Amino acid sequence: MGKHKSQDCQISSFQLEGRFLRLDLEDGYKLKWLWLATAEGEYCIKLSKEARASVGRVLVPGEWLEISGEKKVDRMTGEVKWRATFIRTSMPRPLDESVVAKPPSVKPKASILVCQKSDCMKRGGRAVCRALETALSDRGLTDQVVVKGTGCMKHCKAGPNVVVMPDKTRYSQIGAEAIPALIDQHFSQKAIVHPIERPMEPLRR
Repeated sequence: MGKHKSQDCQISSFQLEGRFLRLDLEDGYKLKWLWLATAEGEYCIKLSKEARASVGRVLVPGEWLEISGEKKVDRMTGEVKWRATFIRTSMPRPLDESVVAKPPSVKPKASILVCQKSDCMKRGGRAVCRALETALSDRGLTDQVVVKGTGCMKHCKAGPNVVVMPDKTRYSQIGAEAIPALIDQHFSQKAIVHPIERPMEPLRR
């Protein structure tokens, strides 16, 4: 059974550099996951005991980290899992300064959270992700709305699960065909209003 599972996954090593965002806890006290912002996007990385020990101190949001570990890709679902085995702090590279700090005047992007766990992926989560990217691209919203993968949302039997931020609207059992309407509902250009043109009346003498 173990060999069969390993054949369904592609395992490789990884090394990421980026800005530390936050830590997520399990059961309210166990350090379990680390969020890292890189030039390619945000990553949720599971922490091994070795990784937690390698840090040796409390991390500060905004610190630059180098993380190495194991990357596992499920061949059936496409789900990617990141597991850190070593973490160290470092100085950011000049070419990546845009990742370290953003101007405070820049308005943060809206986001759409999509559960990446296998139950949601098997129920159509991958098609939903593709539909979101297509709908945002077709409407010119890729620079305003970002799609983020998340861990389990605790509604596995109702997957796929999607949450629209910042208003925290949850959608369960949503199909790819419903995505265009969802995007139009939450991110339509309501500010653009065109005046109604009326025919001019002839001047009276």
